[in-house]
Amino acid sequence: MTTSLADVIAVLEALYPPDTAQSWDRVGLVTGDPEQPVTRILLAVDPTLAVIDEARVLGAELLLTHHPLLMRGVHSVAVTRAKGASITNLILGDIALYVAHTNADVAERGVSAALAAACGILDPQPLQIAEGQPLGRIGDLAEATTLGAFAQRVAQALPAAPVGIRVSGPPEAPVQRIAVLGGAGDDLFDAVRAGGADVYVTADLRHHPALEAREEARGGSPYLIDAGHWASESLWLAEVAADLATALGDGVEIVTSAICTDPWSFVITPG
Repeated sequence: MTTSLADVIAVLEALYPPDTAQSWDRVGLVTGDPEQPVTRILLAVDPTLAVIDEARVLGAELLLTHHPLLMRGVHSVAVTRAKGASITNLILGDIALYVAHTNADVAERGVSAALAAACGILDPQPLQIAEGQPLGRIGDLAEATTLGAFAQRVAQALPAAPVGIRVSGPPEAPVQRIAVLGGAGDDLFDAVRAGGADVYVTADLRHHPALEAREEARGGSPYLIDAGHWASESLWLAEVAADLATALGDGVEIVTSAICTDPWSFVITPG
């Protein structure tokens, strides 16, 4: 039996209901005809031009990404701009684009849940409730360890990215209670402190919020691990692949993009 895009969307909306997305978000179908057949799906964090080209070369009829292509207002889709070129390439390539963003963040088998599992958190609970949905996760490791050893565990669990991970705190500090939020999370420091976390694993930690959080801690916990935006969210792709394969069966091939869409290319350490 042929699987249609509408069939796939029904599965995705059961896994990641659109009404669980945050009010500011833009999720769902961006391009494509619900009646078109789908035999191959490419999964990625970002719908970059390179990823769209990968979908075209692969022959994928659907590109499923975490991050939206059209988050803010666009007044031109001319191919002279990246957004316009992306939309044009999707349409000319007959590639549907579907986005599961904050509705995937909060899902039971979503972005933060995947990051919590990779960190070894047992029985993770919501870090904060926002608009009725659980943001992030918090819980305990099976046993206490050191910040240095835990940071190494996180680094080994994440896919390789050019920038690696950044850690704030003494390597020998004992840690056991861990808070996580895939993607940018420096607006949840109050929840991290309220939850009694020893370490907060997230991404995109800006200078001032991170510095203020460390000042409030007076050198103690919560310590910080900036795991990188792409890396911290890409763990979710394996969960999506497994769930789609179970729901859609052998008639649809599920492929995870091999492209790292972290915007940084390399790091130079002075000295």
